[in-house]
Amino acid sequence: MGFKCGIVGLPNVGKSTLFNALTQTAAAQAANYPFCTIEPNVGEVAVPDPRLDALAAIAGSKEIIPTRLTFVDIAGLVRGASKGEGLGNQFLANIRECDAVAHVVRCFEDGDITHVEGAIDPLADVETIETELMLADLDSLERRVVALEKKAKGGDKEARETFDLVSRALVLLREGKPARLVERKPDEERLFDSLGLLSSKPVLYVCNVDEAAAADGNALTERVFVRAKAEGAQAVVVSAKIESEIAVLPPDEQRDFLEAVGLEEPGLNRVIRAGYDLLGLVTYFTVGPKETRAWTITKGLRAPQAAGVIHTDFEKGFIRAETIAYPDYVALKGEGGARDAGKLRLEGKDYVVLDGDVLHFRFAN
Repeated sequence: MGFKCGIVGLPNVGKSTLFNALTQTAAAQAANYPFCTIEPNVGEVAVPDPRLDALAAIAGSKEIIPTRLTFVDIAGLVRGASKGEGLGNQFLANIRECDAVAHVVRCFEDGDITHVEGAIDPLADVETIETELMLADLDSLERRVVALEKKAKGGDKEARETFDLVSRALVLLREGKPARLVERKPDEERLFDSLGLLSSKPVLYVCNVDEAAAADGNALTERVFVRAKAEGAQAVVVSAKIESEIAVLPPDEQRDFLEAVGLEEPGLNRVIRAGYDLLGLVTYFTVGPKETRAWTITKGLRAPQAAGVIHTDFEKGFIRAETIAYPDYVALKGEGGARDAGKLRLEGKDYVVLDGDVLHFRFAN
Protein backbone atom coordinates (compact mmCIF):
# COMPACT_ATOMS: atom_id res chain seq x y z
CA MET A 1 0.00 0.00 0.00
CA GLY A 2 1.29 3.41 -0.93
CA PHE A 3 -0.59 6.62 -1.45
CA LYS A 4 -1.64 8.77 -4.35
CA CYS A 5 -0.73 12.41 -3.91
CA GLY A 6 -1.98 15.11 -6.25
CA ILE A 7 0.41 18.01 -6.88
CA VAL A 8 -1.69 21.16 -7.13
CA GLY A 9 -1.14 24.91 -7.17
CA LEU A 10 -1.51 28.01 -9.28
CA PRO A 11 0.19 28.09 -12.69
CA ASN A 12 3.95 28.75 -12.69
CA VAL A 13 4.66 27.83 -9.06
CA GLY A 14 6.91 24.90 -10.01
CA LYS A 15 4.50 21.94 -9.92
CA SER A 16 5.71 20.23 -13.07
CA THR A 17 9.36 20.95 -12.29
CA LEU A 18 8.87 19.27 -8.92
CA PHE A 19 7.02 16.36 -10.52
CA ASN A 20 9.84 15.83 -13.00
CA ALA A 21 12.35 15.80 -10.18
CA LEU A 22 10.31 13.44 -8.01
CA THR A 23 9.73 10.91 -10.75
CA GLN A 24 13.09 11.51 -12.47
CA THR A 25 11.35 11.79 -15.80
CA ALA A 26 10.54 14.53 -18.25
CA ALA A 27 6.98 13.28 -18.63
CA ALA A 28 5.50 16.59 -17.52
CA GLN A 29 6.14 19.73 -19.50
CA ALA A 30 7.67 22.47 -17.37
CA ALA A 31 7.06 25.68 -19.28
CA ASN A 32 6.58 29.31 -18.36
CA TYR A 33 2.93 29.66 -19.34
CA PRO A 34 -0.37 28.60 -17.74
CA PHE A 35 -1.93 25.21 -18.50
CA CYS A 36 1.18 23.61 -19.99
CA THR A 37 0.01 20.38 -18.31
CA ILE A 38 -3.21 19.51 -20.10
CA GLU A 39 -3.60 15.93 -18.88
CA PRO A 40 -2.61 14.82 -15.38
CA ASN A 41 0.77 13.12 -15.41
CA VAL A 42 1.17 10.12 -13.14
CA GLY A 43 4.50 8.90 -11.85
CA GLU A 44 5.52 6.22 -9.39
CA VAL A 45 8.61 6.67 -7.25
CA ALA A 46 10.44 4.35 -4.91
CA VAL A 47 10.32 5.35 -1.25
CA PRO A 48 13.93 5.75 -0.07
CA ASP A 49 14.53 3.83 3.17
CA PRO A 50 18.11 3.10 4.35
CA ARG A 51 16.79 0.30 6.54
CA LEU A 52 16.30 -1.82 3.41
CA ASP A 53 20.02 -1.86 2.64
CA ALA A 54 20.91 -2.83 6.22
CA LEU A 55 18.40 -5.67 6.28
CA ALA A 56 19.41 -6.97 2.84
CA ALA A 57 23.11 -6.97 3.77
CA ILE A 58 22.45 -9.12 6.83
CA ALA A 59 20.14 -11.55 5.02
CA GLY A 60 22.24 -11.70 1.85
CA SER A 61 19.18 -10.81 -0.24
CA LYS A 62 19.58 -10.95 -3.99
CA GLU A 63 17.07 -8.16 -4.54
CA ILE A 64 15.83 -5.08 -2.70
CA ILE A 65 12.27 -3.95 -3.39
CA PRO A 66 11.21 -0.64 -1.87
CA THR A 67 7.61 0.36 -1.47
CA ARG A 68 6.32 2.90 -3.98
CA LEU A 69 4.07 5.90 -4.02
CA THR A 70 2.26 7.73 -6.77
CA PHE A 71 2.37 11.41 -7.63
CA VAL A 72 -0.13 13.04 -9.97
CA ASP A 73 0.85 16.34 -11.59
CA ILE A 74 -2.43 18.24 -11.90
CA ALA A 75 -2.57 21.30 -14.16
CA GLY A 76 -2.64 24.75 -12.55
CA LEU A 77 -5.88 25.87 -10.95
CA VAL A 78 -6.97 29.50 -11.20
CA ARG A 79 -9.57 31.69 -9.54
CA GLY A 80 -12.99 30.59 -10.79
CA ALA A 81 -12.01 26.94 -11.43
CA SER A 82 -15.06 25.74 -9.46
CA LYS A 83 -17.20 27.52 -12.07
CA GLY A 84 -15.23 26.16 -15.01
CA GLU A 85 -12.64 28.93 -15.39
CA GLY A 86 -9.27 27.91 -16.83
CA LEU A 87 -9.50 24.16 -17.27
CA GLY A 88 -11.90 24.01 -14.33
CA ASN A 89 -13.79 20.90 -13.36
CA GLN A 90 -11.42 18.56 -15.19
CA PHE A 91 -8.76 19.31 -12.58
CA LEU A 92 -11.17 19.18 -9.66
CA ALA A 93 -12.08 15.65 -10.72
CA ASN A 94 -8.38 14.70 -10.80
CA ILE A 95 -7.96 15.94 -7.22
CA ARG A 96 -10.97 13.91 -6.08
CA GLU A 97 -9.18 10.70 -7.09
CA CYS A 98 -6.16 11.40 -4.86
CA ASP A 99 -5.60 10.45 -1.22
CA ALA A 100 -3.83 13.68 -0.32
CA VAL A 101 -2.93 17.03 -1.83
CA ALA A 102 0.60 18.37 -2.13
CA HIS A 103 -0.05 22.09 -2.51
CA VAL A 104 2.98 23.75 -4.13
CA VAL A 105 3.27 27.43 -3.22
CA ARG A 106 5.77 29.83 -4.71
CA CYS A 107 8.15 31.23 -2.10
CA PHE A 108 10.75 32.79 -4.39
CA GLU A 109 11.16 35.96 -6.44
CA ASP A 110 12.04 35.69 -10.12
CA GLY A 111 11.24 38.44 -12.61
CA ASP A 112 11.62 36.00 -15.51
CA ILE A 113 8.79 33.76 -14.29
CA THR A 114 5.37 35.39 -14.33
CA HIS A 115 2.88 34.88 -11.51
CA VAL A 116 -0.72 34.42 -12.57
CA GLU A 117 -1.94 36.71 -9.74
CA GLY A 118 0.73 39.35 -10.40
CA ALA A 119 2.37 39.19 -6.96
CA ILE A 120 4.34 36.71 -4.82
CA ASP A 121 2.11 35.92 -1.84
CA PRO A 122 2.03 32.21 -0.87
CA LEU A 123 -0.84 32.61 1.60
CA ALA A 124 -2.98 34.36 -1.02
CA ASP A 125 -2.16 31.48 -3.39
CA VAL A 126 -3.26 28.99 -0.73
CA GLU A 127 -6.50 30.88 -0.20
CA THR A 128 -7.23 30.93 -3.93
CA ILE A 129 -6.87 27.17 -4.29
CA GLU A 130 -8.64 26.39 -1.02
CA THR A 131 -11.55 28.64 -1.95
CA GLU A 132 -12.05 26.90 -5.29
CA LEU A 133 -12.04 23.48 -3.62
CA MET A 134 -14.53 24.63 -0.98
CA LEU A 135 -16.82 26.22 -3.57
CA ALA A 136 -16.82 22.99 -5.56
CA ASP A 137 -17.70 21.03 -2.40
CA LEU A 138 -20.42 23.50 -1.47
CA ASP A 139 -22.01 23.16 -4.89
CA SER A 140 -21.76 19.34 -4.71
CA LEU A 141 -23.40 19.07 -1.28
CA GLU A 142 -26.13 21.61 -1.92
CA ARG A 143 -27.17 19.57 -4.94
CA ARG A 144 -27.52 16.46 -2.75
CA VAL A 145 -28.82 17.72 0.58
CA VAL A 146 -32.54 18.10 -0.26
CA ALA A 147 -32.89 14.53 -1.55
CA LEU A 148 -30.86 13.21 1.39
CA GLU A 149 -33.06 15.02 3.90
CA LYS A 150 -36.17 13.57 2.30
CA LYS A 151 -34.80 10.00 2.49
CA ALA A 152 -33.60 10.56 6.06
CA LYS A 153 -37.07 11.67 7.16
CA GLY A 154 -38.44 8.56 5.45
CA GLY A 155 -36.51 6.36 7.87
CA ASP A 156 -33.47 5.44 5.78
CA LYS A 157 -30.72 4.93 8.37
CA GLU A 158 -27.75 5.43 6.03
CA ALA A 159 -29.39 8.52 4.52
CA ARG A 160 -29.92 9.92 8.01
CA GLU A 161 -26.26 9.38 8.93
CA THR A 162 -25.11 10.84 5.61
CA PHE A 163 -27.44 13.84 5.97
CA ASP A 164 -25.97 14.52 9.43
CA LEU A 165 -22.42 14.55 8.03
CA VAL A 166 -23.41 16.65 5.03
CA SER A 167 -25.13 19.18 7.31
CA ARG A 168 -22.01 19.51 9.44
CA ALA A 169 -19.85 19.96 6.35
CA LEU A 170 -22.18 22.59 4.92
CA VAL A 171 -22.00 24.67 8.11
CA LEU A 172 -18.21 24.84 7.82
CA LEU A 173 -18.11 25.40 4.07
CA ARG A 174 -20.59 28.27 4.31
CA GLU A 175 -18.28 29.82 6.93
CA GLY A 176 -15.35 29.53 4.50
CA LYS A 177 -13.74 26.57 6.29
CA PRO A 178 -12.57 23.35 4.58
CA ALA A 179 -14.47 20.09 5.02
CA ARG A 180 -11.46 18.36 6.60
CA LEU A 181 -12.25 20.32 9.78
CA VAL A 182 -15.59 18.52 10.22
CA GLU A 183 -15.63 16.87 13.65
CA ARG A 184 -16.44 13.20 13.26
CA LYS A 185 -16.17 9.88 15.08
CA PRO A 186 -13.86 7.10 13.85
CA ASP A 187 -16.85 5.01 12.79
CA GLU A 188 -18.06 7.88 10.57
CA GLU A 189 -14.80 8.11 8.64
CA ARG A 190 -15.70 5.67 5.87
CA LEU A 191 -19.04 7.36 5.21
CA PHE A 192 -17.41 10.79 5.28
CA ASP A 193 -14.80 9.66 2.74
CA SER A 194 -17.59 8.45 0.46
CA LEU A 195 -18.79 12.06 0.08
CA GLY A 196 -15.73 12.72 -2.11
CA LEU A 197 -15.14 16.22 -0.80
CA LEU A 198 -12.14 18.00 -2.29
CA SER A 199 -11.45 20.15 0.76
CA SER A 200 -11.46 17.08 3.01
CA LYS A 201 -8.14 15.84 1.60
CA PRO A 202 -5.12 16.01 3.93
CA VAL A 203 -2.83 18.82 2.81
CA LEU A 204 0.94 19.00 2.52
CA TYR A 205 2.25 22.48 1.70
CA VAL A 206 5.38 22.31 -0.45
CA CYS A 207 7.21 25.64 -0.26
CA ASN A 208 9.13 26.02 -3.51
CA VAL A 209 12.17 28.24 -2.86
CA ASP A 210 15.29 29.36 -4.67
CA GLU A 211 18.68 27.74 -4.09
CA ALA A 212 19.73 30.17 -1.37
CA ALA A 213 16.73 29.26 0.80
CA ALA A 214 16.75 25.50 0.15
CA ALA A 215 18.32 24.57 3.49
CA ASP A 216 16.57 26.90 5.92
CA GLY A 217 13.65 28.49 4.10
CA ASN A 218 12.89 32.23 4.13
CA ALA A 219 10.35 34.76 5.40
CA LEU A 220 7.73 33.51 2.94
CA THR A 221 8.07 29.87 4.01
CA GLU A 222 7.78 30.89 7.66
CA ARG A 223 4.31 32.26 6.95
CA VAL A 224 3.28 29.00 5.30
CA PHE A 225 4.58 26.93 8.22
CA VAL A 226 2.59 29.07 10.68
CA ARG A 227 -0.58 28.44 8.68
CA ALA A 228 0.13 24.71 8.38
CA LYS A 229 0.62 24.37 12.13
CA ALA A 230 -2.59 26.27 12.86
CA GLU A 231 -4.68 23.92 10.70
CA GLY A 232 -2.89 20.66 11.56
CA ALA A 233 -1.37 20.29 8.09
CA GLN A 234 2.22 19.51 7.09
CA ALA A 235 4.74 21.74 5.33
CA VAL A 236 8.17 21.20 3.78
CA VAL A 237 10.73 23.41 2.04
CA VAL A 238 11.95 22.24 -1.35
CA SER A 239 13.80 23.88 -4.21
CA ALA A 240 12.25 22.35 -7.32
CA LYS A 241 15.14 23.74 -9.38
CA ILE A 242 17.73 21.99 -7.21
CA GLU A 243 15.71 18.77 -7.15
CA SER A 244 15.51 18.74 -10.95
CA GLU A 245 19.30 19.09 -11.13
CA ILE A 246 19.88 16.35 -8.55
CA ALA A 247 17.49 13.96 -10.30
CA VAL A 248 19.71 13.54 -13.37
CA LEU A 249 22.96 12.94 -11.44
CA PRO A 250 24.48 9.54 -10.52
CA PRO A 251 24.14 8.67 -6.79
CA ASP A 252 27.77 9.53 -5.90
CA GLU A 253 27.53 12.92 -7.62
CA GLN A 254 24.19 13.58 -5.92
CA ARG A 255 25.90 13.40 -2.52
CA ASP A 256 28.55 15.91 -3.58
CA PHE A 257 25.94 18.24 -5.04
CA LEU A 258 23.79 18.13 -1.89
CA GLU A 259 26.80 18.89 0.28
CA ALA A 260 27.74 21.82 -1.94
CA VAL A 261 24.31 23.44 -1.52
CA GLY A 262 24.12 22.70 2.21
CA LEU A 263 21.55 19.90 2.12
CA GLU A 264 21.73 16.51 3.85
CA GLU A 265 19.23 14.75 1.59
CA PRO A 266 17.05 15.32 -1.48
CA GLY A 267 13.76 17.12 -1.00
CA LEU A 268 11.94 13.96 -2.10
CA ASN A 269 12.81 12.34 1.22
CA ARG A 270 11.27 15.22 3.16
CA VAL A 271 8.13 15.16 1.01
CA ILE A 272 7.72 11.42 1.59
CA ARG A 273 8.22 11.61 5.34
CA ALA A 274 5.74 14.46 5.61
CA GLY A 275 3.28 12.53 3.44
CA TYR A 276 3.63 9.41 5.58
CA ASP A 277 3.00 11.42 8.72
CA LEU A 278 0.05 13.19 7.10
CA LEU A 279 -1.67 9.96 6.10
CA GLY A 280 -0.62 7.90 9.12
CA LEU A 281 1.40 5.33 7.17
CA VAL A 282 4.06 2.95 8.48
CA THR A 283 6.44 0.46 6.85
CA TYR A 284 7.11 -3.17 7.70
CA PHE A 285 9.61 -5.52 6.05
CA THR A 286 9.83 -9.08 4.77
CA VAL A 287 13.40 -10.36 4.59
CA GLY A 288 15.01 -13.44 3.05
CA PRO A 289 17.76 -14.69 0.70
CA LYS A 290 15.62 -13.98 -2.35
CA GLU A 291 14.55 -10.44 -1.49
CA THR A 292 14.20 -7.77 1.15
CA ARG A 293 10.97 -5.88 0.62
CA ALA A 294 9.21 -2.91 2.20
CA TRP A 295 5.43 -2.80 2.59
CA THR A 296 3.42 0.30 3.48
CA ILE A 297 0.30 0.05 5.63
CA THR A 298 -1.95 2.36 7.61
CA LYS A 299 -0.86 2.96 11.20
CA GLY A 300 -2.91 0.82 13.58
CA LEU A 301 -3.47 -2.05 11.15
CA ARG A 302 -3.52 -5.52 12.75
CA ALA A 303 -1.33 -8.40 11.60
CA PRO A 304 -3.88 -10.28 9.42
CA GLN A 305 -4.75 -7.12 7.47
CA ALA A 306 -1.05 -6.26 7.12
CA ALA A 307 -0.50 -9.75 5.73
CA GLY A 308 -3.36 -9.16 3.29
CA VAL A 309 -1.34 -6.36 1.67
CA ILE A 310 1.01 -9.08 0.39
CA HIS A 311 -1.75 -11.47 -0.65
CA THR A 312 -5.39 -11.95 0.32
CA ASP A 313 -4.69 -15.63 1.09
CA PHE A 314 -2.28 -14.52 3.84
CA GLU A 315 -5.08 -12.65 5.55
CA LYS A 316 -7.73 -15.34 5.10
CA GLY A 317 -5.51 -18.14 6.43
CA PHE A 318 -3.55 -16.09 8.97
CA ILE A 319 -2.14 -18.13 11.88
CA ARG A 320 0.56 -15.94 13.38
CA ALA A 321 3.28 -13.41 12.59
CA GLU A 322 6.88 -14.09 13.55
CA THR A 323 7.99 -10.59 14.52
CA ILE A 324 11.37 -8.93 15.07
CA ALA A 325 11.79 -5.19 15.66
CA TYR A 326 14.17 -3.60 13.15
CA PRO A 327 16.77 -2.49 15.78
CA ASP A 328 16.88 -6.03 17.20
CA TYR A 329 17.23 -7.60 13.74
CA VAL A 330 20.21 -5.37 12.94
CA ALA A 331 21.88 -5.54 16.36
CA LEU A 332 21.57 -9.33 16.57
CA LYS A 333 22.61 -9.91 12.92
CA GLY A 334 19.42 -11.44 11.66
CA GLU A 335 16.66 -13.89 12.48
CA GLY A 336 18.89 -16.51 14.08
CA GLY A 337 20.49 -14.09 16.49
CA ALA A 338 17.13 -12.54 17.35
CA ARG A 339 15.63 -15.97 18.01
CA ASP A 340 18.53 -16.98 20.26
CA ALA A 341 18.24 -13.73 22.23
CA GLY A 342 14.49 -14.12 22.70
CA LYS A 343 13.72 -11.13 20.49
CA LEU A 344 11.64 -13.06 17.95
CA ARG A 345 8.00 -12.85 19.06
CA LEU A 346 4.99 -14.86 17.93
CA GLU A 347 2.13 -12.44 17.48
CA GLY A 348 -1.52 -13.31 16.86
CA LYS A 349 -4.52 -11.75 15.14
CA ASP A 350 -4.80 -8.80 17.53
CA TYR A 351 -1.21 -7.62 17.09
CA VAL A 352 -0.90 -4.06 15.77
CA VAL A 353 2.01 -3.90 13.33
CA LEU A 354 4.61 -1.26 14.16
CA ASP A 355 6.85 0.75 11.87
CA GLY A 356 10.06 -1.18 11.20
CA ASP A 357 8.73 -4.62 12.13
CA VAL A 358 10.40 -7.50 10.28
CA LEU A 359 7.61 -10.02 9.74
CA HIS A 360 7.25 -13.59 8.58
CA PHE A 361 3.62 -14.66 8.24
CA ARG A 362 2.42 -18.20 8.91
CA PHE A 363 -0.88 -19.03 7.25
CA ALA A 364 -3.04 -22.01 6.36
CA ASN A 365 -3.69 -22.74 2.70
